[in-house]
Amino acid sequence: MKTVKQNVVKMAALLALTSSAFLATAADKVIHEDDFATLRGTAITSEPTPPPLKNEVDHKGTFGRAFPTQAPVVPHKVRKYQVNLKVNQCLSCHDRSRIKESKAPMVSVTHYMTRENHFLAQVSPRRYFCTQCHVAQDEAKPLVPNVFIDVDKLLEAAEAKKSAEH
Repeated sequence: MKTVKQNVVKMAALLALTSSAFLATAADKVIHEDDFATLRGTAITSEPTPPPLKNEVDHKGTFGRAFPTQAPVVPHKVRKYQVNLKVNQCLSCHDRSRIKESKAPMVSVTHYMTRENHFLAQVSPRRYFCTQCHVAQDEAKPLVPNVFIDVDKLLEAAEAKKSAEH
């Protein structure tokens, strides 16, 4: 048992020496922002302008979700919608007081809640800027394949399989 403890102590001492030597070497080298490779193709401190959506579409109905917690995709163009501290054009149709006349779906009740789950009379300030989560659909080819299957589809398939077996 004593040799195991001695080996552990030796390993810890060796690790400490190696770590301090590495840190001393790293501290001597000055690292510049240009030394970092990014997927963006620009320095990490620059803020490039994103390309505009090219094929923004109007769509009848709703789009499916790509994963369970995805915010619903906006099925209409929103390019010129005004959303700022004074105006939120999305709420002119989707606020609960406007849905009868606009026939648009109401924003989720979670948008009227505080972080402590207290309900508010108006949309919560933390949920006010719709386009932070909700985006207009673009007719772009997916960059990677999506194999997500909604739970309702899984349940339907299981039920169909069960029916076929009987």
